[in-house]
Formats: sequence, C-alpha cells, structure tokens
Amino acid sequence: MAEPLKILVLNQISPNGLKRLPAERYVVGKDVTAPDAVLLRSADMHAMEIPASVRAIGRAGAGTNNIPVKAMSARGVPVFNAPGANANAVKELVIAGMLLAARNLTGALQFVAGLDPADAGMDKKVEDGKKTYAGFELAGHTLGVIGLGKIGCLVADAAIKLGMQVFGYDPEITVDAAWSLPAQVKKANSVAEVLKNSDFVSVHVPLLEATRDLINAGNVGQMKDGATLLNFSRDGIVNEAAVITALDVKRLGHYVCDFPSPQANRHPRVIALPHLGASTREAEENCAIMVIDQLRDFLEHGNVQNAVNFPTVVMPRESNFRLAIANANVPNMVGQISTAMAQAGLNIHNMMNKSRGDMAYTLVDIETVVPPQVVAAIAAITGVLAVRYLPLES
Repeated sequence: MAEPLKILVLNQISPNGLKRLPAERYVVGKDVTAPDAVLLRSADMHAMEIPASVRAIGRAGAGTNNIPVKAMSARGVPVFNAPGANANAVKELVIAGMLLAARNLTGALQFVAGLDPADAGMDKKVEDGKKTYAGFELAGHTLGVIGLGKIGCLVADAAIKLGMQVFGYDPEITVDAAWSLPAQVKKANSVAEVLKNSDFVSVHVPLLEATRDLINAGNVGQMKDGATLLNFSRDGIVNEAAVITALDVKRLGHYVCDFPSPQANRHPRVIALPHLGASTREAEENCAIMVIDQLRDFLEHGNVQNAVNFPTVVMPRESNFRLAIANANVPNMVGQISTAMAQAGLNIHNMMNKSRGDMAYTLVDIETVVPPQVVAAIAAITGVLAVRYLPLES
C-alpha cells in the first residue's frame, strides 16, 4: 500500500471540506512535516520556507496574493483556488453595502445606540432625529459593475431584480460568464464609461499589476457627484488616498469596502467591514470542498483545474500507469519526453499537453509500469520542472 499523502493546513478549514480527504489515504494537520501539499485560506506564505516536498498548494478562496505564485511556478507547483465558490456570499454583502449607503444605516444605528433608554423623551428624539438619516431607494438608480466573473454576474442579476439599471465592463469576460450575464446588462466599453454613468460602482477584479489602483486620482473625479464606490475585491485595486480626497470634497457620497485601514477608519463617509466577503458558513464550506477536490484530483491523478499558474488539463484515466510533467513552455519538450519513453520500450496509450504563458503541463498514460530510471531521465531534461509517477493501486 502506498505511503499516505500529507497535507499541511495553515488556517481553520471547514470540517466538511476536510472530510473529503480519506483518513486511510491522507494525513492532515497543522504540524505535518515534509507535506505533499499545503492547504490554506488567508495565511501569508511569502515569508514562509516552503518545503521541497510540496507538490501543490490549495487556497480555499479566490485571491492568491498571499501565496508566492511565481516562485511556485518555477518549481512546477500548481496553486489552486476556488473561484466562484464564495460568490453568493460576496454578492449579498455588496447588496448590503449599497443599502447601508443609500439608507444611511450606519449613522442611523449610531444615533439610536447613543440614545438613553431611561430618557422619557426618547420617542421624541427618535422622531426628531430620523430626518437626518433619510435616504433613497435602489430601484431606478444605476449600478456599474467592473469585472463580470461569477461574483460580478451575480451582483448584476441581483441589482436588476431590485429594479436597478446595470452597466457592466469586462474586456476579458469568459464564455461561461457571458452566458450567465443577464441580458438587461448594458455593455460599457471602458472603466470611464462605467464611472460616468453609475450611481453605484462595484469592483470585482483580481489584484494584478494591471488592476492595481484601477480606481485612482485620474478617474475617480469622473464619477457622479454623490456616487457610492464599493470594493469587495482587494484593497489595492482602489487608491485609497484618491478616494478619501474625493470623499472629503463631497465628490463621492460613500466608499464601502471590506478593508479597514488607519487612513479610512472613522471617516464619516467610509463604511468599512472587517473582511467579511467570504465569511459565511456556506462560503467557507463551498471553498474548502472545491479546492480540496481539485487538490486531491491533482495529487492522485495529476489533473489540473482552477490553478492560477497552470493550464487546465483533465484527462480521464485509461491506464493504471500515469506520468504528470510540468515544464517550461519551450519547443520540443513533448518530443523529448516521448523519446525518453520510447527508448525505454514504453508504449504511450494516451497523452495530453497544454500550455499557459511560460508554463506547460503534460499527462501521459502508459500501458506498462514505468521504471524509476525513466522518471529520472525525464526529470533531467532541461526545462522539466517537476515529474510525478502516479500508478493506480491494484
């Protein structure tokens, strides 16, 4: 029987997700040494010495900026995430954020909390004070959604059902997202077009160099007077200093975000939540189940799905003997891999090779047992980053 696979867990992970790692095949814990994989949520791995034994990393959430993805790519280690698994939780929080701003609910709650219940004049103070917090309804107003992935599409759909008009912008929208996008969403051709036409703007893009400071001093002034900006993606997507300046001069009505900071805390027009986007029982469970299933499929069968640094490669098993090879995306790699097997007298039953940027990944099903020297020969090919032999147990 094969040695159990070891999973190092860096954060609290949903028990229903961990149940998907059978005890007879996996050792899971926070004190695991020489792990085959690492499972985490928000733990920062950048300063961590990641063991050479690690073959994969699974992030039970969408963002992976807490993981050294580039360094892992150089080692041939895929970084899995769970895109869309927390989408409903984030969608609901965005709608809540719009309501908090439109109905001045934070100020109203603070006002009521400051009333003295022993005051005989409390009822009169309530009636006198409530006019300060009069707001407006969402219906009939316009929401701009920047980023039309799973979350953006759900936000757009919910807003339409609330009677809002919706502008959407995403230059890299996927086919699946396009199919799920409500037909009533008006297509915008730029971020600027969204900002100019929306009473609310909600941002749903990953934090990349191209999206850092996407909302900045150069474009925040294009927003409607009194508009509300919502950021439940990543704090770096919005230039906070530019937004606070716009709030100070009352160009913007509110900034609603999931990222408290020293600069924004207690600002009267900032509504900051303590990173609650995925903090529901359902979202945590969905994320854990999704990423653990992907991690297990990779460790046992070499299949790759929803890795941020690898191509998607899923090949049904047609043999008990499989090789999984991560390599640099350069010419003649498949030829060299095939030659190494042919020289050893091995017959390839099935093969799949795909690339993504600088990374390529190959799955090979072989008809007979693969000797260790063949695995070593493939690993020695210049450009090969990682090789794993994955025989099925009889």
